[in-house]
Amino acid sequence: MLSPGVQLGNRYRLDERIASGGMGDVWRGTDQVLGRTVAVKSLLPALLDEPGFAERFRGEARTMATINHPGVVDVYDFGSDQQIAFLVMEYVEGDALSSTLGRVGRLTPARTMALLAQAADALHAAHCKGIVHRDVKPGNLLVRPNGTLVLTDFGIARSDLVGQLTAAGSVLGTASYISPEQATGAVATPASDVYALGVVAYQCLAGRRPFEGDNPLEIAMKHVRDTPRPLPADIPPPVRAIVERAMAKDPAARWPSAAALAGVARQAKLTLGQQSRGNGHLGQVSAAPASPAGPQARAQVPPASRQQPRSPVVAQRPVPT
Repeated sequence: MLSPGVQLGNRYRLDERIASGGMGDVWRGTDQVLGRTVAVKSLLPALLDEPGFAERFRGEARTMATINHPGVVDVYDFGSDQQIAFLVMEYVEGDALSSTLGRVGRLTPARTMALLAQAADALHAAHCKGIVHRDVKPGNLLVRPNGTLVLTDFGIARSDLVGQLTAAGSVLGTASYISPEQATGAVATPASDVYALGVVAYQCLAGRRPFEGDNPLEIAMKHVRDTPRPLPADIPPPVRAIVERAMAKDPAARWPSAAALAGVARQAKLTLGQQSRGNGHLGQVSAAPASPAGPQARAQVPPASRQQPRSPVVAQRPVPT
C-alpha cells in the first residue's frame, strides 16, 4: 500500500495522493535527482497480473514521450518497483475543465472555440505519432490560469480489466463521450477522438451532456442511435455546425482530422471576437461531409524538430481516467 513518503525507483518521493481512477492513483511527488515536482501515476497491482500489460504500457509510454507539444502533458519516466508500475509526468498547474463546468455551467461560444482549437491541436500531435487518446473528456483537459489547455491521461495500454476495476461514476463519465463506433466494439481511430471532443464542446455550450441515462450501456447506445437535443438557441449557427459535424454518427462525415477541426474552431473564435467588437459578422462554416477516407487515415507528418523541454509547473489537481 503506497503512502506519503514512499520512494519509487530510488528517485521519486510520493508526497500527496491527489486523485484516483480506474487504472490507479495519481500522486504529487518530488524528483529527488532534479529537485522538481512531478505527477506520479501508480498502476493497480491487479493490472500487472494481466499477461503482456506491463509491456504494452511501457511501449506506449515510450511513444507518448516522443510527443513534444505544449498541449500534451510531458511523460518523463516509466518504472517498476516492488511490483508497482508507475508513470512519471509533468505536474500541470490548472483546473480540469470538468471542475470549471461544474462551477459555471456553460462557457461562451468564443471560449469554447478557443479551448476546442487547443485540444484539437494537441490531439493532432498525438495522431501524427499514431496515438489515439480514446478517452477525451472534460476531466482529461486541464486549463492553466493563463487559459492554455493541456491534454492529459492518454489511453495508455487500455485493458479489458480496467472496465471491471473502474468505479461506476468513472465509467459513466467515459460512456458519456464515447464515439458510436467504440460503443459498438470497433477499434478507436483519430475520428473517434474528434467525436469525443465534439461532445465536450457540446457540453461547454449547452451546460449538459448530449445524452443521459441510468447506466453506461444505455448512454453508449444513445450515442449510436439517438440524435442529441439541439444546442441552445443563442449558439451562433456556424459554431453549431462545427460541433454537429464533429459529432456525426458516421466517422466519414466528421471533420477529416483533428487539425481541420482546430482550424475551423480557431477561425470561429477569431470571427466571434471581431463580431463582439462590431467589426464583422460570423461567417459560414461548411458542415458538408468529409471525404470518406479522410478521418480514417492518420496524417503522415514528418516528426517536428524537438523543441526545448518545457519547465515543469506545479499543479493543483490532475484528474485521471
